[in-house]
Amino acid sequence: MRMRCFLLALFSLLWGIPAWSAHAYAQFGDIKYAPGFAHFDYVNPQAPKGGEIKLPLIGSNFDKYNPFTLKGTSPPGLADLIFETLLTGNMDESATAYGLLAQDVTVARDRLSATFTLNPRARFHNGDPVLAADVKHSFDRLTSKEAAPQYRIYFSAVSRVTVLGERSVRFDFTEPNRELPLIVGSLPVFSRKWGGGKPLDQLVTEMPIGSGPYRIGKVNFGKDIRYERDAGYWARDLNVRRGQFNFDRITYEMYRDPVAAFEGFKAREFDFIQVNIAKDWARQYRGAKFSSGQLLKREWPHENAVGFQGFIFNTRLPKFVDPRVRQAIGLAMDFEWLNRQIFYGAYTRVRGYFTNSEFEAKGKPDGDELAVLRSLRARPAQAVIEGSVPMPPSTSPPGSLRANLRQARDLLAQAGWTYRDGALRNAKGEPFTIEFLDSAGTMVRVVTPYIGVLERLGIKASYRIVDYAVYEKRMKQYDFEMISMRTLGRPVPGSELPQMFNSEQAHTEGSSNFGGVADPVVDELLQKIMAAQTRHELTIAVRALDRVLRFGYYAVPHWYSAVHRVAYRAGRFELPAMQPRYYQADDWALSCWWAAADNRVAQEGGR
Repeated sequence: MRMRCFLLALFSLLWGIPAWSAHAYAQFGDIKYAPGFAHFDYVNPQAPKGGEIKLPLIGSNFDKYNPFTLKGTSPPGLADLIFETLLTGNMDESATAYGLLAQDVTVARDRLSATFTLNPRARFHNGDPVLAADVKHSFDRLTSKEAAPQYRIYFSAVSRVTVLGERSVRFDFTEPNRELPLIVGSLPVFSRKWGGGKPLDQLVTEMPIGSGPYRIGKVNFGKDIRYERDAGYWARDLNVRRGQFNFDRITYEMYRDPVAAFEGFKAREFDFIQVNIAKDWARQYRGAKFSSGQLLKREWPHENAVGFQGFIFNTRLPKFVDPRVRQAIGLAMDFEWLNRQIFYGAYTRVRGYFTNSEFEAKGKPDGDELAVLRSLRARPAQAVIEGSVPMPPSTSPPGSLRANLRQARDLLAQAGWTYRDGALRNAKGEPFTIEFLDSAGTMVRVVTPYIGVLERLGIKASYRIVDYAVYEKRMKQYDFEMISMRTLGRPVPGSELPQMFNSEQAHTEGSSNFGGVADPVVDELLQKIMAAQTRHELTIAVRALDRVLRFGYYAVPHWYSAVHRVAYRAGRFELPAMQPRYYQADDWALSCWWAAADNRVAQEGGR
């Protein structure tokens, strides 16, 4: 395959043909599966269809069937089970995607356009063929003001979409970027007939017209939803779908909190749950049903990028503008105590935004990374260029919480906050207060001791739990002070980063720049990341971004685990022999597991 890619590139230089025309596209040319491959390695191509799987929907509800608009909440699973994309990734590779709705992709030699040829078998659920006009319609709607703003950001480097023929569509780019064919390949495609001509933002309860392996079935609107496998699914025998989406029914049932969900799991009301709270995993998920094997408890390793998790500061607020204030608040969190007393030693501290990957900044910048930082027009602070990248504070000996609080007190004083009249106050005499906002209450065991330590600095902190709908609205409008946030890592960072850190998004309602990061140095590094032509260039630019962000102290880093903690009912499922490398536990279960024989028989008997 590497030789084939080399020859394609050579011929393009000699004869002017496109640099890449193939069944798949890889950002850096490393395609694992050759043309005509039978199936992905981690699936069972003979997996039988049938049976069902039930999962919990914890602490949230839904009020629409449209996952693409800003207002409201769509049900879990809808975007992935109902809608499909031009290309699809897999759980074996990073930065590589294979044809799904599109049977091949052609990338121009100058990388300023990508042309997709649609599979003539592709069909929407209403029986209509998926045509180039539907692709353009989907793009136009998603990049309009009718859709959530993140789509306009995500596809901002696309200058034009042209229908070349009934099943051929070309995307033109504003600049050459090796990731752009993957970006446009991930475009969700829906029928022009969805909503009968209504604007996208007026589609709420209209049944979606997608092309995916499932349709919406029985619904208890706002609470429970069932997806039913489309027996006539057009791609059921396609190599990128063979052995996948085997359950006849996938159901999400609502539970108000993790405690209610656990009781429902023990009562066999649903089949599968991923556990993110270490205490629950250690103390609740045990007992007779686990000992007897009726319920199975597993920890599955993965190679996923860690991503980031932490308490995010809303730096739009005056009290959080000074990075010394943010650093001081971070010094007050005692992770080592939390890990011993609450987490049962299950976690490792998150260090930055690309922890445990080749993209993580380490020590002092040198070599190519130092050269990149010095080349920036917007000059980074001298500490960024000369100092070691900040590490989260530790209370392990010889460190201590007392020493950390002394440093925090000094930083706050430098920023104009001093303790007097029973509180930490600024020059105007205003006390320093913080509200931690949450929707499910899962962080209470962490925030409560944190609040106690902050009080020692004179900071009055509180923890507020609101309904999920209220929480989501306040998030979109940046109406919060501090929130707990987790972003999933990607094996190859790229187009998601401007959405999270670009200055233009800091005040764009509904964007993913929750912290309000607005730094010209960050903006320039984002440009370098998007323009990277080799993996080395990308790696260096992302390391520099990690370094600059960590010097900005935009968040208080949390923790991570290198395993998925999962529990499920015994005898209900069978699993493939090979476990994938990059995966989320529920995605793997829904797409690659299949129902055991008794599960399939029970469903047939219940019809």
